[in-house]
Amino acid sequence: MTIPPLIFWVAAVITVLAAATPLSQGRLGRFAALTGLTVDETDARRVVGHFAGLRRWRLAAVVLAAPVAGLTGDPFYLVVGWCAVPVFRVVRPPVADDIYRRAWLLAVSAAVVTGSCLLVARGITPTRIAHVVVVVAVVAAISYAERKTGAEMPDETGAAIRRWSVRTGYLAGSAIVLAGVLVTPGRALPSESPRYTMPREFPERQVSFEKIGEVKAPTCPWIDQVDDPCRYWLVDDEPFPQAAPYVVMKGGAPTAAPFVVSPDRRSVVYLDRTSRRVVHQHGGNRRDLSGTLADADVPEVSISERGRYVALTRNGTRVIDTGSRSEITLPGVLKVLEVSSPGVVVTTASRLIVYDRRGKERLSIAVPSLLLESRTAFLKPDGSRLVVISDDGDLVETYDLTTRERIHRVRPRLPDGDPVESGAGWSGKGSFQVRRDAGAEERRDFFLDLATGRTGHVT
Repeated sequence: MTIPPLIFWVAAVITVLAAATPLSQGRLGRFAALTGLTVDETDARRVVGHFAGLRRWRLAAVVLAAPVAGLTGDPFYLVVGWCAVPVFRVVRPPVADDIYRRAWLLAVSAAVVTGSCLLVARGITPTRIAHVVVVVAVVAAISYAERKTGAEMPDETGAAIRRWSVRTGYLAGSAIVLAGVLVTPGRALPSESPRYTMPREFPERQVSFEKIGEVKAPTCPWIDQVDDPCRYWLVDDEPFPQAAPYVVMKGGAPTAAPFVVSPDRRSVVYLDRTSRRVVHQHGGNRRDLSGTLADADVPEVSISERGRYVALTRNGTRVIDTGSRSEITLPGVLKVLEVSSPGVVVTTASRLIVYDRRGKERLSIAVPSLLLESRTAFLKPDGSRLVVISDDGDLVETYDLTTRERIHRVRPRLPDGDPVESGAGWSGKGSFQVRRDAGAEERRDFFLDLATGRTGHVT
């Protein structure tokens, strides 16, 4: 919180004026009403003398505390100046279990707990040390007053004044110890504006490409992180400014917006930064695949080997042919496993389904819902076979899409005896390949005989 110093000086002056306010007839009336004392002329002089002395000492304390509060910007010292006199005018409490004593003990307990938490969370500062010193002095003064003994038996008026002083002392002490942990200094306005570097603007030009190389996602999703180029998608270390870097879903942190590159590296699908539409771009040619989208409606994106077919999944799937500009809609789809020229492989809540390019169902396999997430699928380019890999690469099943029957089921092992880690798809010669993916430098593909499960090195 930033508070101008003038406010503290105004508060200090107001406090001094309040302390200097003359005694009123109402003060005597409130005293009599709260203590139950019938005040005659002699008693009235004693009571007025007590309050007059309290006023003089309070005014002196406030006059000393006001400059300190104004210079430090700490209103805690105004509270101390106003409440110190009832605390340090030591009076022995007449009743040990008085309600005001219980309120005092509760305030001390709350101050200890709160102060300890603040010291652990925010550390020790000179201001907190000063507050602690004052609070300890107040606790010591009231503890000393509670231990005082005396044989004198005050008359009715003296007993009423004592009860009033005890009540005021406990309440004033409670105010000081609570203010010691709850009141913190304000911060003065800076004398001049801080120096900072304005973030660079996004370039307005549209970037084109022949073939996409390395892609790096943006790395600073929060609004106070504006260092450039962390808010761009980077393609070959150059900004790709037309792509939106982030989307914000309901109740979540910012996540990277879709940016999916086709396996042949010549097409990309992304969310446009300005229009908020899903866009397909091949070289310098762009085509919108959706209307303007709210962040919560941005779909998951899948793209075919050469980038011609794109699947957008959000409450069902749209499969778009970017060449002919035709599309099909597949309801109930939760995830797209493969999209290619022979068709699209998807999962629903309980099944794995293969559709052709016209949206006609070619194969449907019942799969337990708990196992759907662990499956990957690969369509043969001629559309005759479907390979499904599950159990983290341990099980490979092959389906004939003409007969809709499973024709092979094997548990392959790599030449060194390790299980398959993932599928790599079909080679140009028509054989199926699997992959060991132990890091980019150790990645290696192997041929897989779908009928026998035997594997061999790719030469």
